[in-house]
Amino acid sequence: MTISWFQACLLGLFACLCSNSCMAGQAVGNYTIGRPLVGGLICGLILGNVPLGIACGAATQLVYIALVTPGGTVAADVRAISYIGIPLAMVAISSRGLNPFSGDAANLAKSLGTLVGTVGSVLFYAVAFMNLIWQAFGWKDIENNKLNRLYGVNFGWPWVSHLCFSFIPTVIMTHFGAQAVTALRNALPMDGIPMKTLFTVGAMLPCVGIAILLRQIVNTNVDFIPFLVGFTLAASLHLNLVSITVISLLFAMIFYEIEMFSAKNSGNGGAATATASNDDDEEEEDI
Repeated sequence: MTISWFQACLLGLFACLCSNSCMAGQAVGNYTIGRPLVGGLICGLILGNVPLGIACGAATQLVYIALVTPGGTVAADVRAISYIGIPLAMVAISSRGLNPFSGDAANLAKSLGTLVGTVGSVLFYAVAFMNLIWQAFGWKDIENNKLNRLYGVNFGWPWVSHLCFSFIPTVIMTHFGAQAVTALRNALPMDGIPMKTLFTVGAMLPCVGIAILLRQIVNTNVDFIPFLVGFTLAASLHLNLVSITVISLLFAMIFYEIEMFSAKNSGNGGAATATASNDDDEEEEDI
């Protein structure tokens, strides 16, 4: 598999759209098409291998399942992961002749995605730094009472930042990176130490995503029980992801109803207590 200039340009365009405020803020961009799970589908459509793209996206998404970007702090750039890492992983898997749904293919995709995501964080900060220049323009426009120019600060000038540090790097890295990955096919045999290292690291990387998710949803030891229900159902009953999701929604509705019932009873109890105290006051006044 190779990546042509046209395909690389399409990947670069989606890399720009991922973090551009024109895409409904961050809702459609960063938190939808920028996620590896969706990016894998888009890369599969662009490169003409949808099953392989989805497989790479699903494997990579597990590592970044709970990744958030609070403020300007990012540990990895999902834009680079989705539209640089996944295409290069697709080329590597195809050149190796691996089954897209095998464990080795998933581990290779996770390793390459993580590597590119760490490098892509540099591009993220470069975009943020260049956007400070446009913000300075915006402050001058406010001081000069030229408020109509603020649309360019929000929706126009940032495209220059994305062109320099999103579009161009993505095009170059995907086009020439695909050739480099293909050239390394003979230099790195499957039974060699470098490839075994990539597979081993890729197998351990989902632990990072699971650990981040645990830190966000687990506050007490009891919270581990519903978290582990999905793994238990998958291991014991061999249910797929859709079935486990439906069961999880049922548990979520039950917990919601219990909490609402408890809150309602506590409110009624407070009202009853207040009524009782008022009755006591009235009796004391009568005395």
